[in-house]
Amino acid sequence: MSFNNLDTLYRQVIMDHYKNPRNKGVLDDGNLTVDMNNPTCGDRIRLTLNVEAGIVKAAKFEGEGCSISMSSASMMTQAIKGKNIETALKLSKIFSDMMQGNEYDEDIDLGDIEALQGVSKFPARIKCATLAWKAMEKGLNATE
Repeated sequence: MSFNNLDTLYRQVIMDHYKNPRNKGVLDDGNLTVDMNNPTCGDRIRLTLNVEAGIVKAAKFEGEGCSISMSSASMMTQAIKGKNIETALKLSKIFSDMMQGNEYDEDIDLGDIEALQGVSKFPARIKCATLAWKAMEKGLNATE
């Protein structure tokens, strides 16, 4: 697949998550809530998680912001559901490395999240992409 076709596919995946977000809303049975914002561009997020016995049983988000921040939140909530805290934090580290343009474990299937790797070329947008992930890290690190 050519670079242009891949770039177009990635844009479509990002826009699909933006227009049709997965896990949007607030968990009624959530036992962990984290609010974060990105004052640089006005993105804000409220992440609610239900963590039981070290497993992320459910994750939802609400907020407002650019297509990158909201689609990243959608992808992140999908990626961490059913994972243990250690795995969720490892995914966050891999995502952060990808955003910084650093090498990361490419053997791990990131699914739709890979569509965001092009954001690393735009330093001003990295904070948009990582907002939900930083909220997740903050919340899960507080449970340990």
